[in-house]
Amino acid sequence: MRRALTGRARYLATPRVAKWRLFKWLDVSVVPDGRLVVIARDDDTSFVLLQGRIHEVWSLATGGWHGKGNDPQYTPTNSFETFPFPEGLTPDIPAEDYADDPRAIRIAEAAERLNTLRENWLNPEDLVIREPEVVEGYPDRILPRDEEAAKILKKRTLTNLYNERPAWLDHAHAELDRAVAAAYGWEDDWEAGMDEEDILKRLFDLNQQRAANQ
Repeated sequence: MRRALTGRARYLATPRVAKWRLFKWLDVSVVPDGRLVVIARDDDTSFVLLQGRIHEVWSLATGGWHGKGNDPQYTPTNSFETFPFPEGLTPDIPAEDYADDPRAIRIAEAAERLNTLRENWLNPEDLVIREPEVVEGYPDRILPRDEEAAKILKKRTLTNLYNERPAWLDHAHAELDRAVAAAYGWEDDWEAGMDEEDILKRLFDLNQQRAANQ
């Protein structure tokens, strides 16, 4: 298991309604509002299992739609609670218990790479300065270096990043998805090209098997 580089407690959050199904780490000092879904996990393995394509396909099939019907909505009771995580990497298991699992290690490495790349794009060192927060215990403040930097940073959002979808982002997600598929034992089939219908069928079968064993 890997944790935030700062060592501070954190949690996962995703917007209830968003064009892209994105999960992001938030510091525990951030109080979420009702438009965020919070997942009380702080390990990188959980981050990748939720951010990966396999969970995205499941969440789109089980979640709702908002507005005119073209904005996906994440519904925790349908999309998270029913999602069949890989055996041995389920949310009811403390992350410490699978820290030495090779699958978890590979997933965590993919998570750290994706998170680092995204953060470097959102807040590049040449555009920001980091100042200690006046209140002890809170994360550093990230401030633009000047007015020009502020204009650029205003456009640097995760939504805009995923709209642009640069090659480095695709490559990071591809490695992430391979790691998740391998955790299910599906890596060879994934490389051969699994479509959404196949992903959903396999996940549904797992869901039914586990429900029957409860």
